[in-house]
Parts: sequence; C-alpha cells; structure tokens
Amino acid sequence: MQESKKRKLTTKGWKIGDAKDFLDLSDSEQAYIELRLKLADGLKTRRSTRGMTQTELASALRSSQSRVAKMEAGDPTVSLDLLVKSLLALGTSSRELAAMIAHNRRAT
Repeated sequence: MQESKKRKLTTKGWKIGDAKDFLDLSDSEQAYIELRLKLADGLKTRRSTRGMTQTELASALRSSQSRVAKMEAGDPTVSLDLLVKSLLALGTSSRELAAMIAHNRRAT
C-alpha cells in the first residue's frame, strides 16, 4: 500500500494491518498457514509444469478432481501429509520441497 494512502486512512481512524493482526494469529499459526499455502502453490505449479490436469493428477493419486482442487487452494481440510505425498507422487525431490518451503510467497 502506498504510504500516502496509509496516512490518509490512519488519519481517518482506520487501522492498518495484515491477516495475522486481523485474525489475532500467533507466530506459529501464521507459519503453519504460510507452509500450507506454499505447498499448495507448489503442487499447482508442479502439476501445470508437467502438463497434467487436475483430473489426471487425481487419477494418479487415486483421488478426485475436487480433492486436487482443494489441495491446490490450500483448503484447511487437506492435511499437510496429503500435500507432501502428492508432491512426491509428481516426482518432487526433497531439495525441491525444501526450496518450496523456503520460497517467500507474494502477498495477494
């Protein structure tokens, strides 16, 4: 956000913060959510790079297309275990997993 816009909003009584502030998340809760989103982004990128559809990935995982869509969206009903297993099924190496986790996500 532009500094001038921040100043204008704060002078009118608005509070400026992020999702962590708004939801009152602890550092560990924020880190967990960020990890989930990094793995979800990595799964989508890896699947697309390999030229696979969600349906094709679902078939390889013995799952459903809707479950793959939930994985890629970072849905909280999807376990980290399933995200990691799916990435490994796509041939992702331990080094690539580490790089995904270390990568800084761009705020959206």
